[in-house]
Amino acid sequence: MRFYTTTHQYYCGINLHASVMYLCIINSDGEIILHRNMKADPESLLKTIAPYKPDILIGVECIFIWYRMSDLCAEDAEGEEFTP
Repeated sequence: MRFYTTTHQYYCGINLHASVMYLCIINSDGEIILHRNMKADPESLLKTIAPYKPDILIGVECIFIWYRMSDLCAEDAEGEEFTP
């Protein structure tokens, strides 16, 4: 089994639902940088994480629409180093 062991400056957890998402961003010291309940749309997410790029790792908790978030992040990171 392979484990992801790369460290990042920022970590983002998303609880994703059909119309809303809850975002939490922490830094590498575990300090909370942002807690926000927001509309679940691509523009909102990209605008919110923009200050923390390119060194942010995003984890998404959801049941069936995670691939949309993965595709969005992959497209936004085009030309940057990206590990899905």
